[in-house]
Order: sequence, then structure tokens, then C-alpha cells
Amino acid sequence: MKQRLCATGAVLGVLTTAAALPPAAAASPYPGGHPSPTRHVLPLGPADLPETRTTTTLQPGVTLTRIVRGNADDPALRWTVEASIPGGETSPDPDAPPTALKDRASADELAAELRGDGFEARVEEVRTPRTADYAGGSLGWRVRIGSFDSQTAATAERTRLRAAGHTGTAVYTGWDGERTDRGPWHVDVLTIDPRRFRGTLDASYGPDLEQRETTSALSASAAATAAVNAGFFVLDPKAGAPGDPAGVGVYDGRLLSEPVAGRPGLVLHEDGRRTEITRLTWQGSVTTRGSSLPLDGINRVPGLIRNCGGEGDIPTSLPLHDVTCTDPDELVAFTPDYGGRTPGGEGVEAVLDAHDRVVRLRSPRGGTVPEGGSTVQATGARVADLAAQAHVGERLRVSATLLDARGRRITPSPRTDIVNAGPELVRDGRIHVTPATDGMVRPDDPSWYYGWVHKRNPRTLAGVDAAGRTVLVTADGRATGSLGLSIGESAEVARSFGLRDAVNLDGGGSTTMVAEGAVLNSPSDITGERPVGDALLILPHRDGT
Repeated sequence: MKQRLCATGAVLGVLTTAAALPPAAAASPYPGGHPSPTRHVLPLGPADLPETRTTTTLQPGVTLTRIVRGNADDPALRWTVEASIPGGETSPDPDAPPTALKDRASADELAAELRGDGFEARVEEVRTPRTADYAGGSLGWRVRIGSFDSQTAATAERTRLRAAGHTGTAVYTGWDGERTDRGPWHVDVLTIDPRRFRGTLDASYGPDLEQRETTSALSASAAATAAVNAGFFVLDPKAGAPGDPAGVGVYDGRLLSEPVAGRPGLVLHEDGRRTEITRLTWQGSVTTRGSSLPLDGINRVPGLIRNCGGEGDIPTSLPLHDVTCTDPDELVAFTPDYGGRTPGGEGVEAVLDAHDRVVRLRSPRGGTVPEGGSTVQATGARVADLAAQAHVGERLRVSATLLDARGRRITPSPRTDIVNAGPELVRDGRIHVTPATDGMVRPDDPSWYYGWVHKRNPRTLAGVDAAGRTVLVTADGRATGSLGLSIGESAEVARSFGLRDAVNLDGGGSTTMVAEGAVLNSPSDITGERPVGDALLILPHRDGT
């Protein structure tokens, strides 16, 4: 169980403040100075924006820097209504469902219809920047209606739009990502300096993989000094088991969730040293009596592969973010870490004891995992394969090996954790954003890229600087009081902190930072703090460790 209980350690309250300083004088969040002294402010908005930074030492080697940049009231930012554009008669695909972006002809057709119904409609092209692996350029055209002082007024216009037979959403133009926007932005930064750090840097999924817990609950259960949310995870029961990592998950050196082919993982060590970002693949097998079967997954619902990336996955064996691929013929291994019971359904399940001996074959599949043991589930065409290999009383060896991008074996130590992430943001000190490689570019659905990559959202980032300091960042968003970051802006912010390598973690409503038992940021879900799959914890020093 990756849930550590410890006594609360002493917390230091050393406070330094840099308030309303001119850009060139704003303080660095790093003890001992910034690796790039010419970049002391967030690269957001015009250069003349005010910025304040407050730095607190939470425990030896751990600082929290809270940054507020920009103006609380930018008159150029307004509320508007963004209409959903159907595939019109002039569209390349007239039967396509309504989306935020379409071709110019479809957008013009809808705008003309809306004007005829008495709405002040306008058509705007959306252009997105080039990245390391994506050409960028025009994503498509959107249709917007009106310009309003308040969300209430925009919502009233949206109601009128729906009454006229159309659909749309009230949006704030500050979320569009224009460089001229004056904010504000709220960014929090945790820095772990291995030269002074004597605590533990940990990843926790809580009591089991299957269930979700809030970052604050995971932090409290481990008596952590601070915490942030970590990797992507299954949210919808139709996509698998809610809480299950949607990508690589290594906890205490044990591979408990397989990688999404080639996507990055954030590699952490308990002592806070040698943090790195590595692209990962894997190989797994089920072996008995000299024959071997390929393993498809670890601790997930067979047939449902969140973010895709597995051999034989439908519709693709490549990464495809926020999509659940399917595969009717799978072998999936389970450990007791998964939860109280393995997934039920058609197929067969081999139950293994602590010595890898088959003690039972159950069909339909689903049930408890023996203490210290494991199970292997088979579905579809793999049922006959497993039934032919697994015999009660015989050994069935399950193996899973992590591989790096060059195919070299990785053997994590018991003091190593790896959480899934993507896209990359910074590599070797240069901005290196990889949405196409990591499955975030959908040529047939530019509206998804528009909402997830191009527009501003709450974000959680992680990385390491040239001095070996691990840096964890959250940025609030989806609010007028904090605009959030686009993926491109996230990379620029990461580089401005001097990060040598950086990666995007789960964001949106998942973005949460906790320090000294309190949630510091403002999670964007209407219901409050979102339960997540796992979290990164900074634990105090404990005697004897």
C-alpha cells in the first residue's frame, strides 16, 4: 500500500516578501539565486505588469513561492458567448456534430443565420503556435456573440441563443491566451533543494489504485508538509476503474500501471535527487512450462485502455489523450494494490498465491486477490490461451519490464516513484512542447486541441533545474481572478524558472497544491477539490530514516 503514516514534523516559518517590485527586481523563488538571472518575472502579459512574490520556507530544503502577476481588472477582457457550429451545407462534412471550431464557410453560414435571428455574431479565426512536433497555424473558425461586462449577462444571452434553437457557452476572453492580456495570474511554486532537503519526496495513490482521493486527503493521511496532484487517471467508470492511472505508475519501485507507449514519466527519488523526465515503454509476459503469452496491461479493466497506446488497441496503438481505446482480447495482471475485488465480467481469471502457483481458475472473472498473490484475467480470444497455460498447482510467472526510449531496461529501486505526464514542456533548457507525440493533436477534431492545449486552463507542472532542484508548479485558471495557462505558456513559465527539463501533469479541475494542511490554490471544479488518482508528497524528516 503506497500510503505512509508519520508524525508531523516541525515546520519552519521563515518568510520573505517581494511585493509590487518592478519586473527587473522581482525576487527569484530559488535559494541561492536564479540559474537565469535575466528572467526574474513570469513571461505572461506585457512587461510592465506588476508582480508580487512571497517565499516561505516550509521545512529545510523546501520553499513555497506564491506569485501574483497582472491587474485584477483588465477592461479589455470581456464575457462573450461562443456558439457551437454545426456542419452546414457548405461544410466538408455536413453531418458532423456541432463543435467550437469549423471551416470558414460553416462559421460564416451560422453567423449569418444568427444575425438573421437578431444576434450580434462575429466570425474569428483561431491560430495556434508551432510546437516541437506540430506545425500549428490555423485551427479553424469560431462564432462568438456579443461582448458583456459580466458572466450573468453572457449567460442570459446564451439562454436566448438556446431558445432560438442553437447551443453555445459563456466564455471569458481572458482564457483565449492573447499575449496582450494583463492578467491576473496566480502561480504557486514548491522547490525542493537536495542540498538541504532531509525529508522524503513520495508519490501516493492512497489505500488502492481503484478509488480516487483528494490531494489534501492524501497529504493529510501521510502527514505531508506539502503536496500537488500528479498524473492523469481514469475519471469515468465507462473508461475503466476511476482512479486508475492512465499511464505509467511506479510506486516504491513496483510497476503497478503500464506506460502509454512512449509517453513521458516523471521519475522521482525519495531523497529529492536525480529527478528526471523519461519516455517509457514496457514489455510484459505470462510464462509457464516453457511457453509465454504477451501481457497487455497491469491493474486496469480489461478491454478499456485510457489514452490508448497498446498493441492492437482500437482505434489506434499510438497515444491518444483523453480517449479510451478498446481491445476485446487481452491479458491483464492484478496485484492486491488494485482494490478489494478485481473487475468482473466474461472471461477467465487465474488466481495465484504468493509463490506464483495457480490456486484457482474462476469464470466469470472478478474477485479478491490473495494476500501477497496476484491474478491474471483473460478476455476474448485470450481466454483459451490462458486456460491452456494455467493449471491449478502449477506456477504461472508474470513479469513486467520498463524500457526507456532506446529500449534499454529500467529497474527502479524501492525508493523510486514514476508518475505519468505529458506533453513535455522543456528539454535541455529549451522549450520543447510535444502535443503530437503524446496524442494531443487530433486532425479530425481541432476543437479538442483548441480547448485542451491552445486555451488557458489550470495547470500543474513539474521539472528539475540545472542545480538538481525539483520544482512543482500550480497555476489557477478558469476564473476571472486567475486566467490560467495555455500549454505553450506553461512551457514559457517553466523555462522562466530556470528548469532544465519540465513536463505537464494532470491539470484542469485536478490542479491542487496543499501546504501545512491547507489547500492553497482555488480548484476550478464547481464541487470543490477534485478526487484524483495520485499525488506527489513532500514529507518531513523522520528520525531513523
